[in-house]
This record gives sequence, C-alpha cells and structure tokens, in this order.
Amino acid sequence: MDVQKYSANADRNAINGIVRYCGISLQKRDSSLVSLSDREEVTRVRESFLKKKLGLAEPDADLDKAIMAVGEKMKGDRTKNRVTPYYLLAEHFGKLSMFGNPGSAAGKG
Repeated sequence: MDVQKYSANADRNAINGIVRYCGISLQKRDSSLVSLSDREEVTRVRESFLKKKLGLAEPDADLDKAIMAVGEKMKGDRTKNRVTPYYLLAEHFGKLSMFGNPGSAAGKG
C-alpha cells in the first residue's frame, strides 16, 4: 500500500479496516486497482463507497470533485491500489473512524 506516501500520519487500523472492507477485490490485480480517469469507475467509487459505505449524502458533483481531487493528488502513480484512494476519501470526509480508527481526531487534518 502507498497510503503513507499521501497521508504521512496514516492510521494503520483504518488502513487495515479498508483492506477488510475491500476484501476479495484485492486478490485480483485488475479489481485491486482503481482508475479515477474512468467515468464508470468514478461512478462506482461514488455510489458504492462514498454513498453506501460512508453514508454520504452530498450532491454527486461534490462527491465527484473529491474523487477527482484524490485522482489529481495521485496522478504520479500509474497504478492506484484501491485502498489508497478509499483511505484518502474517508480521511477527506472525516470517516476514518468507520474503519477502526480509535483516535479519529488525531487522524483528521
């Protein structure tokens, strides 16, 4: 995982929680990677992760903007492991505590 490359104080418990959430999708190379330049993938991340898992109700345009910001942050990486953008999105929306982060205030920022 390259979460710490983008979030210096990444919470190990939250990373492990996201790995558990992603589960079987991490076992195959194709499904373990995310393409944030693919509209279908952006829609999948927005609908399945941001809305269903994180329970966000912001307008789609705002959610897509956050996904694009993470994509921009990670643009130097040709391959984006699914865990990293999910972690960055959960961090952005203050939802790391959903993944077993006992010190959510410390990891927010």
